[in-house]
Amino acid sequence: MIAQAGTTKLLTDISIGQEEIVARFTNDLIGGKLMAMGLLPGTKVRVIRKAPFGGSWYIKAGNFYLALRKGEAASIVLK
Repeated sequence: MIAQAGTTKLLTDISIGQEEIVARFTNDLIGGKLMAMGLLPGTKVRVIRKAPFGGSWYIKAGNFYLALRKGEAASIVLK
C-alpha cells in the first residue's frame, strides 16, 4: 500500500491527548525493538505526556503504557 503525500505524520508531530494509528517505522532497528515490546503497526496510540526540553514521551499504546526517547518517538509513522 502506498501512502499519499501528506497523509502520514510522526508521533512527535501530534499533541498531548491526540490519538492515531501506527502505520510503520522509519528505523528498522528501533522498529524491531518497539515491535518486541508490543507496539505493532495498526496499534492505536495516544500521547499522554511529553517531558520538557525535548525529553521523553509517555504514550498509551493499546492496553499498555510506554516511555520513549525522542528518537524512538520520531521513528514512529502514524496514519
